[in-house]
This record gives sequence, structure tokens and C-alpha cells, in this order.
Amino acid sequence: MASNQEYPLLCLENPLLDIQAVGTEELLKKYNLKANDAILASPEHIPLYDDLLNNYDAMLIAGGAAQNTARGASYILPANSVVYLGGVGDDKYAAILRDAVKQVGLRVEYRVDPKEPTGRCGVVITGHNRSLCTDLAAANHYDLDHLKSPEIWKLVKNAQFYYVGGYHFTVCPPAIQALGEEAAANNKTFVVNISAPFIPEFFKDPLDASSKYWDYVICNETEAAAYARSHSLTAAETDVPAIAKALANLPKANASKPRVAVITQGTLPTVVAVQGQDEVKQYPVHVIDSSKINDTNGAGDAFAGGFVAGLVQGKSLEESVDIGQWLARLSIQELGPS
Repeated sequence: MASNQEYPLLCLENPLLDIQAVGTEELLKKYNLKANDAILASPEHIPLYDDLLNNYDAMLIAGGAAQNTARGASYILPANSVVYLGGVGDDKYAAILRDAVKQVGLRVEYRVDPKEPTGRCGVVITGHNRSLCTDLAAANHYDLDHLKSPEIWKLVKNAQFYYVGGYHFTVCPPAIQALGEEAAANNKTFVVNISAPFIPEFFKDPLDASSKYWDYVICNETEAAAYARSHSLTAAETDVPAIAKALANLPKANASKPRVAVITQGTLPTVVAVQGQDEVKQYPVHVIDSSKINDTNGAGDAFAGGFVAGLVQGKSLEESVDIGQWLARLSIQELGPS
């Protein structure tokens, strides 16, 4: 429980500064972006960041999917409950990130890279869609040495819950494996969010290597379909309950904890499968009038933050899903994952 132990939840991924603006179809075409997508930047995308800053009414927001989740969990849990790890540069953007997370009571232990700048994510909003284009920069240089350093590993040993965002599979799989092994060996809880369709498509091997450690796996319906494609599941890609069941019943290192697979579907019910159970449950989302939806960017991160906060508090699976949906509903009424 968070109330009697400092930093029971430890999160790992890629801290980014989100440069977010309402854009146009022309802007998407200019940079060969899709309206609702998440990609890693290639050289053609690098001018996007200055374009957003100079020519659009851009907001600077502390981002990175798991950092958003950590902030969401911090919003719900008592003080000194959540610590977040990742890599940043030694620059003003890292200072902006530190200030932003400090306001919500999130402790960060960044690996500071003296050569690389802090990572950036260009967020182009068109209607209810958002296109994310990420230049990882310093975040791409996070390493196992930082995780295993005495000060940080002490935080790892102290924590009872580990949350890893899927984008980190592109950066440092050995750090993810180390957390999974620690969780399985000590009956702790290991949560992985698949985070983006390209993770199971292009980073299948490191994702699969970690799967035996998953106590909870979270994704949305698009990521679930990508997982089904890349793993040649016989279930149709649109059969979300079947995919949830397949995820839940993967081989598991710590057999004392049945794995739980959670698949969100926007306004459609959240699908939950538990290892060894035939019934796949569906939880209707909290209804919200479409006129109140300001920005869906970060809704999935908010759901994960609420859900994991529920787990840390010892809530039931149903209650944890409810908290996740509540926080997601709150999030989409704001601009950005704030």
C-alpha cells in the first residue's frame, strides 16, 4: 500500500517534451504523417518541431507515455508514491520536464546525457485525432548501468509495482528484463503497456522476451490487432476478446499470479481477460458528451495511470478499471495529457 511505504510504484520509459499544436491536413501531408498514429522520427520529420513552435500555437507539455501515466498515478496516490526513470539531456527542456512533474508530486530520477538533447514529441491535433512523431534523442541512450546503479536499484528493490511503457522496447530491453526478473523472483507486480502498434510489429523479439514476466498487459484495440497480426493469431484481428484471452494465457514465469490482459477501445467497453478463466469481461466506459471532448491525446496513458493506482491501493480488478476510465474521462476534457 502506498500509505505506509515510500515509492511503491516505479515507472520506466522515455521522457519527452511534447510540442503540441492544432494542425491541418496540409501539415500532416507535408511531413507524411497519418492523422491518428505514433511513429519514431526519421530525418524528414526533424523540421516538424521548429515548424510547430514557430508557425502554430504550440504548447510545451511534459510527455512520454509512461511519464504521463506516472503523473496520472501520482494525481491519485498519496505523496511519495511514484518514481519515474528515463533519459534526458542536460538542457532547458529537461528543466521544463522537472518543473512540470514536480508540480504533481512525481519523483524523477533521470539519466542525464551530456551530449544528446532531451527527446521531443511533435503532437499534431486534427479534430479528435492526434499524430505523434517522436525524436527520442537522450531518451534513446538510457542504459542498464543507470538502473543498476546503487541509488536507483535501491528504489527498484523498494518498489512493489513496476510499470513499463512499450516505447522503451526500442531503447533498453535489458532494463525491462531486469525489472521483470526482479518482479517474478520476489512476487512483485510487473505491468507492461504495449503503447503503439509498431512495437509488436517491429520490436516483437524484445516484447516477447519480456512476456513471461507480465502480470498485467495493457493495450488498445489497434495495438491488439497489431499484436495479433505479428503473432499470427488465428483469432480475427477485430475479435478483441479473443486477443485478450490469447495475451492472458501466454506462458508465465510467476505462476502464482494469473496474468490479466486489459484492452481499451476508446468509447467502446474495456475488455479484460484473466489467465485460466473462460469468461472475458467487458466494462462499459464512463459516458461523456462529445462536446466536452477537447483532446484524446494521453487518454490511454491516463487510463493506465488510474488503473495502476488502483492496483497499488489494493483495489479489485473491476475497481481499478473504473478508476482508469474515470481518469481517462477527466484527461480528454483537457488539452494535452495534463
